Formats: sequence, structure tokens, C-alpha cells
Amino acid sequence: MKLNNVNDIRQFFIDELKDEAYTIDKTGQKTIELIGAQFVADEPSIFGVPNQEYIDAELAWYESQSTNIYDINGKIKAPPAAWKYTANTHGEINSNYGHLIFSDKYYNQYGMVLDELQTHPDGRRATIVYNRPSIWIEFCENGKNDFICTNAVTYYIRDNLLHSVVQMRSNDVIYGYKNDFAWQLYVMKKLVSDFNSIARMTGDHAEIELGHIIWQVQNLHVYERHFHLVK
Repeated sequence: MKLNNVNDIRQFFIDELKDEAYTIDKTGQKTIELIGAQFVADEPSIFGVPNQEYIDAELAWYESQSTNIYDINGKIKAPPAAWKYTANTHGEINSNYGHLIFSDKYYNQYGMVLDELQTHPDGRRATIVYNRPSIWIEFCENGKNDFICTNAVTYYIRDNLLHSVVQMRSNDVIYGYKNDFAWQLYVMKKLVSDFNSIARMTGDHAEIELGHIIWQVQNLHVYERHFHLVK
């Protein structure tokens, strides 16, 4: 079966904009949305060019596990407006992905997945859960507006390739996809590196390489303010 790729998704949004196939969101602005999107994430951007300077800052922030948005750029510059909208008055958010997958608070899920891939390399259980039932209470506590966008990611080793399936609740095409793709690729590369380091020490497994990222989004969308970038 042939899956869609990024170019197919790009063409969908170009065609929808041409046909003026809009949905009105909760703020009253027009959006173009694709419900139940699934494609191979074979490009780092759907529209535009990734901002590598910002991506590097966000990855470092995720690694730090800080849940305060003012630690993204430190004193150099203010955090992006999207993060300000998400945070409470103190700058606190829920969606530091490094905190969600590396911290003991959330059971060091990265370590759990690495162990699972080593123990059952042909298995289907190597899953990192980002969202949680308590998000219904936590997303708006103390003035936050942060209902975690990534639901879960599952990893598979097949034919000595590490594949991942990224399952997202919501994903903005213009900025969200670029930054989320960079994070998911970062985690995959780390898993490959850590898996291979263990494999070389133990001799239990052949080394692995990067495979595909399958992107599944319940709602993939472009906001009206970004329509001019759909080209």
C-alpha cells in the first residue's frame, strides 16, 4: 500500500485554498483542515523553510525539561507568541516534550522504550504516551491553555530499521509540523544511537538505522493568517 507523503499533503491544502473550502474555528477565523491525516513525513516542512535557530533552542529547552517558556531563549529574546498564548501568567506550560519523555515523574518513558526495543526488537509495545486523562483538568489550570498536541508515538524495528508512528491530536501545518518533526527526528536519532551503543557492548543485536516516520494527525490545519504561505 502506498501512503501519502508530504507533497500530497501540500497539494491538498493548495487545492482546498483554491476551492475556498474553509472551516470557521472557535476564534471566528477561517481555517483549512484535514481530519484524519496520515502520511510519510519525508520532508521537514510542508510549507516554508524550518527556522533552525529556533529549532535548536527548542530542542535544548526540551532537553532541559524546564516547563517554563521563558527558558526557551533565555534573556536573548522573548518566547514565541504561540507559547505565550499557551502558558499561564508565570510562563508555565504542560508541553515540554523532554520533560514528558525523560523525567522520572512520567516514568522515564524514553528509557522504557529503549529497554523494550532491546528486549523485544520485533514487538509492538515501544510506546511513549505524551497526553494523559488528567489533561482535562491540567490544560487550563492557573490560566494555562495547553492541551498537549501529541498523543503518543510508537517505535518499531523491522529489517534493522527503526520506524515510528507519530499520533497527534492537533497539528498546525505552517509552524507546528516543522518543530514537531524536528523533535520526533531528534528522538529517533537518539534511540538509534543508544540502541547501537548497547548492541555493540552486548553483541545481542545487529545495529539499526533510521527508517520512516509515519505522521497521523486527527486535525491538520492552516490558519487564515497563514493562507498567503500556502503555495
